[in-house]
Formats: sequence, structure tokens, C-alpha cells
Amino acid sequence: MQIIRDIAMLHRAVTALKQGGKSVALVPTMGALHDGHISLVRMAKRVADHAVVSIFVNPTQFGPNEDFAAYPRDEARDAALLAQQGTALLWAPDVGTMYPGGHSTHIEVAELGADYCGAARPGHFDGVATVVAKLFNQVRPDVAIFGEKDWQQLAIIRRMARDLDFAIDILGAPIARDTDGLALSSRNAYLSTAQRTAATAFPQALTVAAKAIATGSDVEETLAKTEAAIVAGGFDSVDYVALADAENLERLSAFRKPARLLAAARMGKTRLIDNLAVG
Repeated sequence: MQIIRDIAMLHRAVTALKQGGKSVALVPTMGALHDGHISLVRMAKRVADHAVVSIFVNPTQFGPNEDFAAYPRDEARDAALLAQQGTALLWAPDVGTMYPGGHSTHIEVAELGADYCGAARPGHFDGVATVVAKLFNQVRPDVAIFGEKDWQQLAIIRRMARDLDFAIDILGAPIARDTDGLALSSRNAYLSTAQRTAATAFPQALTVAAKAIATGSDVEETLAKTEAAIVAGGFDSVDYVALADAENLERLSAFRKPARLLAAARMGKTRLIDNLAVG
């Protein structure tokens, strides 16, 4: 596996991978890889001839009081995992390469980024969209794969690719979960043993809610019960629990397909997100 940090070298390497009409799938990550990320890499290898993974902890998507400095970083471990999966290339630029001096152009995400995690983390999705657009231009993949755990992010990237005419197929990979149902996340490492056990209340509450809504229960009443169940399970607060249109993310007061149950909750200093298809 090649590890590349220079854009000119990246362009040459990707051109070589594409010789003979071969295809390239990109998996953008911030490192601290777990089995969820590995499932994206495996999907990339199924849908394209070569898998390219990027690792970049993007400062522009972190707020001033968020965990940018503390975000887990272990490139050597991550690179070894990717090599085991047959990844063709690891793109691992530094901040100076991604945002050279004088960098002043940013993508602004409109209504899709205003609610849910966008409301709790102002500017977050502007930073995500900007860095993903740069990665698309740098790697020039045929396909890009994002996990469905961050459904709002996936919807925003799909809209951005359409709006800005990126000729890239954007694929969502199913949420990878631990055996107890908790969605895999790099931030799960922040949880203590007791918190990790209690965190299972989150997916359990969402599963109950999704079934209730799909079978005709009142949406607002069900969402309120779900928030209460998450807090009763050991979470300190709930940022949101919402039923949304799966494509445009509009909040729904009555169930209609396609719908997604979206949620974010906080336990101590750790903020977890999850979502489920409804119906």
C-alpha cells in the first residue's frame, strides 16, 4: 500500500491506478479506524477495482469547544489495518497541504445543514462539505463511500455532488454495530466501562420508536417517549430525536416513506449519533 502526502504524487499514483480503464473508490476518514471503517473499505473493493482511503482530521469541522485536539490519532495502526484489507493507497495530507496559507474559499451548506447536528454544531457541515470537495478534486474517484451512521452528512454530500456536478457515485454503507447494538464510532473510546454499558439504551430506544411509528403510533408522542427513555438509560441530555424525510431531511410530524429516525445524545463529554430507517 502506498502512503502519499503530496498532491502531485497523489495525482500520479491515481492516474497509474486508473490505467486500463480501472476504477477507484474513495473512503474519506479521520482515522482512528474501527470495524465500521473497515466495512467501508470492503465495500469500496467490491464496487471498484481499487480502494483509496484518506485520513485527515479536519479542523474546519470542529467547533471552538469541541474535541479536535483530543481526537484519537494513530496513523501507524490505521495504515496497518488498511494494508491488511488490500487498500491500494492511503492519502494522508497534513493541514498545510489541505489548507495552504491564504486559503479562503469555503462551501456553505444551506438548509440541509441547518437542523439536527448542524444546529448543535454551527459551521460543522460547511467544514465537512469543503474538505470533501477538496478530497474529490484531489483523488478524482469514480465512487465515494460514506457510512450511513451520519445520515445528515450523507444527504449533504449527495446534494453537494449533484449541485456542483461532481461526476462521482455517492454510496451509503449500512451502519456497523457492536453485538449489543451500539453503532461503532471512534468516539465510543471516550466512554468509561460503565458508560459503554449504559450507552446501549440509545439504539434500544430508537428501535422501539421506529417500530412504533411504522405501526401507526403518534409521532410527537413517540419522539418524546424516546427522548425520555434515552435520558433514563443514563445519557445526560438529548440534542434531538426527530423523524425526517430520508432525502431532504425535512422534519415529519406524520409518518411517510422514505423516513429516517435521527438522534444525537450526550453522555459526559461524549456525543453520540445514530439513526434508523422507519418502515
